[in-house]
Amino acid sequence: MISLAGRDIMHSWGKFVFTAMGLGLLIGVTLSMAGIYRGMVDDAKVLLDNSGADLWVVQKDTLGPYAESSSIYDDIWREIRGMPGVKQTANITYLTMQVRKSKEERDVRVMVTGVTPGEAGTPGWPPYLVAGRQITRSHYEAVADIASGFKLGEHIQIRRNQYTVVGLTRRMVSSNGDPMVFIPLKDAQEAQFLKDNDAIREQRRRTAENPAFNQPGMPGLLDTVIASQSTNPYVNAILVRIETGHAPEEVAESIRRWKRLTVYTRDQMEEILVGKLIATS
Repeated sequence: MISLAGRDIMHSWGKFVFTAMGLGLLIGVTLSMAGIYRGMVDDAKVLLDNSGADLWVVQKDTLGPYAESSSIYDDIWREIRGMPGVKQTANITYLTMQVRKSKEERDVRVMVTGVTPGEAGTPGWPPYLVAGRQITRSHYEAVADIASGFKLGEHIQIRRNQYTVVGLTRRMVSSNGDPMVFIPLKDAQEAQFLKDNDAIREQRRRTAENPAFNQPGMPGLLDTVIASQSTNPYVNAILVRIETGHAPEEVAESIRRWKRLTVYTRDQMEEILVGKLIATS
């Protein structure tokens, strides 16, 4: 049999070579697709693991902060924290944007993440650092993924403010592969909805010209309205950790029922992330 096979190959060696190349390409493409898919699943798992959450509470009827825009009030976490089975909650914001190193013209595309004040281990915080320290001040400090190219002590420009990089982390990237930069939540809320000076002046002019807000008998009403327009009371999601012994789906269903918000478990969020990665790849 071996002799016959050898004779057949020698008789039509060209066909044999092309057939072998075709099979090799087919196997190579199959293995590549399997590897890419496994890599996407791994990236999704890393992002979810690093968030430190068991549940993601987002705006009703949205796909969550990683796949779709979500906006909810930043005080809802208190109501969720008091529900049965909830151990810890934390607000968080996500904003993909260009960030510039101070004194340089080069921009870096990153996901700016606003984290709730707390300590290491708080949901949303980077779980570990490779250099430096975590954020300890309420303003103008940042922790960056090393893939961003930022270094300790460098100053980076986010909107109008400068932030000092006080810590470096690893493998903290968005679902699109952009390195993450962590800043205090209040700063991130301001950056997410910050308007330019012309837009602010135009908004104040329109508000002042509105007779409903500028009544002679209520002198403080206009100032109150303008002040409310200058703040951002929204976040993109609430990260929830559940107590031991409680099923994630039971706690999620309770939040959906009583707070009328969309809640995703880890398995659901992983499915959404993998689907998004496949659709955009």
